[in-house]
Amino acid sequence: MDVPPALLAALPDARSITVLTGAGISTDSGIPDFRGPQGVWTRDPAAARLSTIGAYLADPQVRADAWRSRRDHPAWHAEPNAAHAALAGLERAGRLRALITQNIDGLHQRAGSAAVLEIHGTMREAECLACGLRTPMPEVLARVDAGEQDPPCPECGGIQKSATISFGQPLRQDVLDASITAARECDLFLAVGTSLTVEPAASLCLEAVERGAPLMILNAEPTPYDAVAAAVVRGPIGETLPRLADLVLGAAR
Repeated sequence: MDVPPALLAALPDARSITVLTGAGISTDSGIPDFRGPQGVWTRDPAAARLSTIGAYLADPQVRADAWRSRRDHPAWHAEPNAAHAALAGLERAGRLRALITQNIDGLHQRAGSAAVLEIHGTMREAECLACGLRTPMPEVLARVDAGEQDPPCPECGGIQKSATISFGQPLRQDVLDASITAARECDLFLAVGTSLTVEPAASLCLEAVERGAPLMILNAEPTPYDAVAAAVVRGPIGETLPRLADLVLGAAR
């Protein structure tokens, strides 16, 4: 692992690690990323409309397509991989300050992580955009399977969508505030499997760096924050992240 010797020596002393994860951590679980060479939006740029709130509200066909996409999402059959397990292990060891994820798949929680901040929400619940009612997603998808193309809210009849943050929607302020605090208070910030192109999540890196925490980036492709990172690690995340966790825990392979 290409890590400067001083940082490598300091890893076992990291006691308050904050991690930001993106779609790249879940690719080994069979969930494609968005912007990589084989990403969902790379192969089909029009698919981004399904995640754009203006198009979703204005076009019933976009909503119908989005519900089919949710029903068929590979996350429903995916299992956590070695990278998810490595972060859960750091948390069990008391070394994780927070796990901020841009992912909506819930695999961190399924791997055993509890300190998870879902900055872009979750696909495992549906939310009414009119009254705010939250419903377990399988209940709404059962209605889709029964023939409802765009199932309305059972309480008020409003438009429903997954409880995720679409383009054009604001983040939940409490989750953003907790994420900023976690970035500012850590002694090591890891950015894992994220292109670091979506704000404000990406700028959490600077919140950490400006307060003296080293930034390590584990990603297959270059990111806009590589220049301020103490280390940039390329390679399969399912291999590099478990190795890094072992280094932190003093059990290097």
